[in-house]
Amino acid sequence: MDIQIESLSKWYGPQKAVDDISFSVKTGEILGFLGPNGAGKTTTMKMITNYIAIGEGDIIVGGTSVKTDPEFIKSHIGYLPENNPLYLDMPVIDYLEFCALLQGVSKAQLGERIREMVRKCGLDAEKHKKIGELSKGYRQRVGLAQAMIHDPEILILDEPTTGLDPNQIVEIRKLIREIGQAKTVILSTHILPEVEATCDRILIINQGKIVADGTASTLRKQAQGQEIVKAKIEDTSANEALEALKKLPSVEQATYFNSHQDQFEIQGKPDASPARDIFKLCVEKGWILTELTPIETKLEDIFRDLTVN
Repeated sequence: MDIQIESLSKWYGPQKAVDDISFSVKTGEILGFLGPNGAGKTTTMKMITNYIAIGEGDIIVGGTSVKTDPEFIKSHIGYLPENNPLYLDMPVIDYLEFCALLQGVSKAQLGERIREMVRKCGLDAEKHKKIGELSKGYRQRVGLAQAMIHDPEILILDEPTTGLDPNQIVEIRKLIREIGQAKTVILSTHILPEVEATCDRILIINQGKIVADGTASTLRKQAQGQEIVKAKIEDTSANEALEALKKLPSVEQATYFNSHQDQFEIQGKPDASPARDIFKLCVEKGWILTELTPIETKLEDIFRDLTVN
């Protein structure tokens, strides 16, 4: 089930939390929704789920507008909020049953849905405990189970791996990837490696506006502009190699790589690749080129460049 966001805005008094944004998410796509605190991402997710009313614009889910049939849309969405609200005095099984009935799961399917969620979310050993007795990680699993209990076509997950240990994070990532093959998933997180490991596409929002939209590799290419490579050259003095690198026609700048005197960081001129010229230089000089690798722009650097004002 596709999601279409059209010119969406939301005001909180004089503050515009979401500022005329438009984007779409297709079935089978996992969208990583990123932004600093206060950027508007949680407000956007709450509007998509109908947790709060939209301000201006429209949200169309599976061809249906939230303005015309919000109950239809709610029934097809599973939502895990950032602050996972749970009834701590309820046993896990009872809580999942309660959530399933609220979501309209029939009594004939109730037992099967609960068993499947317990299995998928790794809750078998804890299923008879009260939620208040669980660790933070297991409480997060219960929250994920309730979001999926009615087998929704759309999942909105706000910080789904909060409080999980590294092994649990890997398991939840795998689960989200499996779910995302047949469902539409919007995933918000501050853990940037998690976005790369889990999401098909990344959307970055800042001060209520979309500032980037694309795959991780696309965003890197857009941010990089000029190619940067690391080279290690042997059988010559470091100073001689550095001066020769600086004179290459495709090189904008050449410096030592950190404190390593036999490794160099070379930045190419716009629309030029210095790798071929570096290789030719070493052949002509009889130097040994033992390393020539591109330096990728980190997703953290892209995020910071786009969101630090």
